This record gives sequence, C-alpha cells and structure tokens, in this order.
Amino acid sequence: MDDVYGRRLIPTEGAKLSGAVTGGTVYGHNSGESLKWAPKVHGWQHPYLSGQWTETNCVMTVSGYRYSLTSDQSILQILWFFIYLAINGEGVLIMLELLNQIDSFVWGPPLLILLVGTGIWLTIRLKLLQVIRLGDALKLIFSAKNDGSGDVNSFKALCTALAATVGTGNIVGVATAVKAGGPGAIFWMWMAAFFGMATKYAECLLAVKFRTVDANGAISGGPMYYIENGLGKKFKPLAVLFAVFGILCAYFGIGTFAQVNSIVEITRISAGIPTIYTGIVLTVLVAVVTIGGLKSIAHVAGKVVPLMALLYFVTTVGILITFADKIPGAVALIIESAFNPTAASGGFLGATVMMAMRNGVARGVFSNESGLGSAPIVAAAAKTKWPAEQGLVSMTGTFIDTIIICTLTGLTLVVTGVWQGELNGAAMTEQAFVMGFPAFGSILLMIGLVLFAFTTILGWNYYGERCVEYLMGVKAILPYRLIFIALIACGPFLKLEEIWVLADIVNGLMAIPNLIALLALTGVVVSETKKYQQHLREQQKQ
Repeated sequence: MDDVYGRRLIPTEGAKLSGAVTGGTVYGHNSGESLKWAPKVHGWQHPYLSGQWTETNCVMTVSGYRYSLTSDQSILQILWFFIYLAINGEGVLIMLELLNQIDSFVWGPPLLILLVGTGIWLTIRLKLLQVIRLGDALKLIFSAKNDGSGDVNSFKALCTALAATVGTGNIVGVATAVKAGGPGAIFWMWMAAFFGMATKYAECLLAVKFRTVDANGAISGGPMYYIENGLGKKFKPLAVLFAVFGILCAYFGIGTFAQVNSIVEITRISAGIPTIYTGIVLTVLVAVVTIGGLKSIAHVAGKVVPLMALLYFVTTVGILITFADKIPGAVALIIESAFNPTAASGGFLGATVMMAMRNGVARGVFSNESGLGSAPIVAAAAKTKWPAEQGLVSMTGTFIDTIIICTLTGLTLVVTGVWQGELNGAAMTEQAFVMGFPAFGSILLMIGLVLFAFTTILGWNYYGERCVEYLMGVKAILPYRLIFIALIACGPFLKLEEIWVLADIVNGLMAIPNLIALLALTGVVVSETKKYQQHLREQQKQ
C-alpha cells in the first residue's frame, strides 16, 4: 500500500491482516504539517495505531501495516491521527477491538481450564456425587419438603435459576459451537456439563450455608456472602468485585440488551411485528413481574419455564422422530469427531480436535453457568434446612440445561445436516426446524426464543438486585428495579456492541472470585454433604 507521495506502507514482520484494507490515504507534507490517515476496513477487525520511538523515527502500525515518520513530524502527526479517529468514530472501533481482544483473553483457555478443573476437583472430592445422587436430585425437584427458612420453595428456586440460565444460547450458541467446532463440540459440551454439575452443587450448597436476612426480612445469599462469611472479612474485596460484575451483567448485558434485541429481532423477522410494539409489550410485562420481587418472578418462572422446556422438548423430539434413521449415525459422528478432525464439507470449513474441544467446553460453560456464581444467588432463597439438599436440586439445572436442551438442539442440527451448510446461529437452527415442520417451524422457533429470552431477563433482574442489596442495602432495591425497567424500554432501540462485549467480559470475571471461594471452601462442601447423607441414612432406619 502506498501513500499519496508513493511511499510504501510495509507489513510488519509476522503481521496478520483480518479484512481487506482499501482506500488508505495519507495526507501531509515533509515540512511537519499534520498528517491524517483515513483507512477503510471491511471485516470484523478494525485499524488501530501502535508505535515505538527510535532515534530517527517513529513506527506506526495500522492493521498490520507499518509507516515510518521522521522524529520531527511524529508528535504532531500521531496527535492528529488520534483526533481524526475520535472525530470520525474510528476511536469507537479501536475501543471495540480492544474489548474484543480482552474478551477473548478472559474467556480463553485459562478460565475454561479453571472452570472445568474446579469441576473435576469437586467431582473427585465428592466421589462422583453427580452420578450417584442424580436420581435422588431429580426426585427432590418435586418432593423436597421445603421445611426450612426461605422465600420460595426449591422447585421455584430451580425454575428461577433455569429462567436465567436457559436462554437464546441454548438455541443460537449451540449452532455457533457446532459450526465452528463440528459435531464433536457436542461431546465436549457434555463433558463440561458433567463436571459442571459438581460445581453447581457445591456453589448452591454454600449459598444456603452462608445466607443471611436483609433489613426487609428477605433472604440474601450467593458468592458475595460465602466469600465474606466463609473465607473471612479480609476477602470482602473479592465479594465486592463479584457484586459489581453481577450488576454490570444484569444492567448492560445478559439481563437486558442482548435478550431484548433477540426478542425484537425474531418477532420482526418471523412475524413482522414492529420493534416499537414489541418493546412496549416487553417493558410492561417485565415491569409487572419484577416490581413484585423474587416471589413474583419465581411465580412466573414456575409456570413459564416448565412450559417453554416442554414446548422445546416436543418440537425437537418431533424433528428427531422425522429423522430417526439418522440418529445412530449422528451420535457416532459426535463421538468420532470429538477425537478426530472433522473434514470440510459443503459450507463447513473443517475443524480440528482442539477446535471441537474449545467450542464445546465454552458453549457448555456459557450455557449452564456452572462456576460463574449466578445460580447460587437464587438457590440461597430456597426453603430448606439442609444446604446439600438444595445443592442437589440446583445441580439438576445443569443437567436440564445442557445434557437435555442443548443436546436436543445439537442432535437436531446434525441429523438434518444443516451444520454442513452456509448458515450459522439462529438461521441454522431455523433451517433445521423448517425441515422438520415446513409449515410452522419458524413460528415454533420464534416462540422458543422469545420465552427463553424473556425468562432470562427475569432471572438476571433478581441476580442484579441481590448484588445491589449487598453493596448498598435495601434502600437501593427500588431504584435498581426502575433503572432496570428503563433499560428494557431503551433496549430495542440501542445497538451498543461495546457494552455487550464489556458485559461478556465481566460475566467471565464473575467466575474468578467465585472459583477461589469454591476451591478454598471445598472442605465445607464435603462436610455438609456427609452431614446430609448421614441424615438420610438415619431417616431410612426409622
């Protein structure tokens, strides 16, 4: 690439260029007048400036291209370059790229290994509890005695947690993982969920163990409380960090804009409903439910979550019945692709074993949120006097979310063959639904997405509320709810990608203080588990 004077812009050694750089033009003079560089970039990566001083020049690197300037020109030129970026909106693009890089780092191998590694450690310490006690846990969903202190029964606590956990990621995210990592990603998603069940058990047990009562008489619990009360007051900064990250996620990411935009987009595309109408109805519904607090949210979740899970189960099973002859081959392909590279075919570009593993583990963690510390916040409010009992009930949330719902989505994508096509995300899943139900597949998917997204909003509203109460007391709860509703109202009309990426970052950062506490309090988890098992043995003798 040359500037207007014919001087060459040379790629830096080892530089990788994403997207095509076109229309790059340099304006200025050797006399030291200000220089501005106006590149246009097509693709996801955007230009940014970095530089280093030498005795004679300053080297600018923009999207992998280097431009050398004499030292007497560098200060004015670089200053003008940044001013130009800010005025023309390029500064926002630089910020977005920086946030995306941070997001990739936060959700990179170290955190995923820590999350899965914690699950493996707890599985060992708890002696495969998620296998041995799964049957008992599923029975407790409907038969727990609910004879302890708390705000809601165990079933409603589980439904509220599932409301926040089962979201658009179960439909869109699985498709993205399979597209990037091949069918083998589904197997690694199972592995993440298997060990995640032990993690979910431990964090929800601790939530009940260390819960407190706020000034209004409502139960407060979650990672911020078992960090401070379990590890000691000197660890309170970790608890505060978790609460801050939780509020940011509830306000600006998972709990509001991402879900709201999913709802308005799918209703506009599938049913032709104008954005403003969807926005008004959604805001009113959220306001009516959330102003009433946890009991109102849990009441709605207790009815909507089973309904939406049943609807999605019947729909996907109907598709699998239609393609029943392909199910054995699909399962074999999932297992084979988990340990062998998947060749390119059609619109699928191929995937290595590492790609399948990374995408599957990441999808599993994103989907069930085991280790992130969100579900324990509502688990603490369950009516039970045995922390381990609620731990077992909450553990089934990971089983339902990933082992059942995500698996149904993944199998549907594989048996229909849409994973080999050109589409990705929601469009891929929609194609699979249409192949199973040509007349109304799109409408069924729309209903599923709307319900999943709506309940996620309700669940995260409560998570954020408890984090606010921890930091500022009960007086801040009503202002928090009003701001939350206002953000829901604004959500359909905002496209703030930077905020979404930031929320994704803080969502990942929530896991760090939580995992530190889980590892440090493993002994408490094991002790409480033994107490509960001893209680069960004594009951059987009576």
